[in-house]
Amino acid sequence: MPESDLTTPSTGNIPTDSGASASDTSARDRLVIALLLVSAFVVILNETIMAVALPRLMSDLDITASVGQWLTTAFMLTVAVVIPITGFLLRRFTTRAVFLAAMGLFTTGTLISALAPGIAALLVGRVVQASGTAVMMPLLMTTIMTLVPPARRGRTMGNISIVMSVAPALGPTISGMILTFFDWRWMFIFVLPIAVGALILGAVRIVNVTETTRSRIDYLSVVLSAFAFAGLIYGLSSIAEASRGHEIVPPWIPIVVGAGALAAFVLRQVGLQRDDRALLDLRVFQARNFTVAMLVMAIAMASMFGTLILLPIYLQSVLGLEPLTTGLCLLPGSLLMGLLGPVIGRIYDRRGPAPLLIPGTVVVSAALCAMSTFGATTPMPVVVLAHVGISAGFALMFTPLFTTALGSLRPQLYSYGSAVVGTGQQLAGAAGTALLITVLTVATSGAVGSGSTPEEGNAIGVHTAFLAAAFVSLVPICLSFLVRRPADTRTEEQ
Repeated sequence: MPESDLTTPSTGNIPTDSGASASDTSARDRLVIALLLVSAFVVILNETIMAVALPRLMSDLDITASVGQWLTTAFMLTVAVVIPITGFLLRRFTTRAVFLAAMGLFTTGTLISALAPGIAALLVGRVVQASGTAVMMPLLMTTIMTLVPPARRGRTMGNISIVMSVAPALGPTISGMILTFFDWRWMFIFVLPIAVGALILGAVRIVNVTETTRSRIDYLSVVLSAFAFAGLIYGLSSIAEASRGHEIVPPWIPIVVGAGALAAFVLRQVGLQRDDRALLDLRVFQARNFTVAMLVMAIAMASMFGTLILLPIYLQSVLGLEPLTTGLCLLPGSLLMGLLGPVIGRIYDRRGPAPLLIPGTVVVSAALCAMSTFGATTPMPVVVLAHVGISAGFALMFTPLFTTALGSLRPQLYSYGSAVVGTGQQLAGAAGTALLITVLTVATSGAVGSGSTPEEGNAIGVHTAFLAAAFVSLVPICLSFLVRRPADTRTEEQ
């Protein structure tokens, strides 16, 4: 199909190629991006707000830890199922329609959770919330790539890093504060008016800024996608539970099912994309720069999610800190990561990815090496400083990677690229967590079995897990030299 036939105008004002190459974005477009940033911040903040609430929920709802864990697992699986579909949704429906659906689902889920009389209703609320959350980040990234000219994408993508780093970091801290003074339902009650306000403001001010296609959804691809990504992420996440003896089913079962469904899904998409009917167009991987950047990003995400799991375990199990204190210790690094985003974005616009990405990968690797020296007597300031260091390294990496990866694609593939990035993040996070928790558990069990105390065993396990992460982090250092600044792909053929 000729490229000119790939899109048909939607109703509303659509930016033209000439407009996209202008030196700046219009006031209308800046308002749309700002509304999407605020909305994405709210929904992602809520994604991690349950992190320290499980003990309270177990007590108030009279449930076991394995049942309570489904509040997080169901959220994660819903996101994994919905994200691959967003590439189709963003091409089929207008910006306004997708935003209202995503924010409406999130607001409805928040209301259900706030009024939930028990675990069943709360679980339904979390699933509805997750359905909206999964759409918001791909919508935000696709809109930015559509509206912002290449010369300014770095600083705009830098704002996304605020959403991606500060919002998840604030979640556990805010929930810890709320649970100190209020009932657990207030975690949702406090969020609800913000979500309603964003929904109303978006309904009034959001306009259509993208183009749509008259494509039909392939339901077989949806089913294969659900089994593939949900199976893989659930299986990888179950490895950590299996290492503690808490698994519901053996992890290899969902992993095998997910891998088989993924192979069938890929073959299905390769066939469908010849007629531009793929649910998730895999031609994004024909852009070499996108593929390399995605590989670096996947390893970085695995390291980040694994670190976010390991550090709280270390702080609480080895150093004996309370959950709220643990969240406060991790807050400076996460805030720094977000605050650096716009600055790093401006540097990217001037210098490209190499001056940021190469030192960023080195800093992350060095910080992980430093964390591998943590023990039972490590001073708290050293831990905070190491986390600040690794957060700065991640900040140097993520904005160049996001901007380079999506900027290497043709505009018709932006929505699919955003969906691939989101799906890759979920898979990488689950894989990184599974790897490091498994190493931690095996090393801890071996140390305790050899006569160490539980505290000493945990310290040895953390040391070994961080050492494994440091070893894996050497790969992005090498790959970072291969990432190139993309040309203006509005006139570049893949």
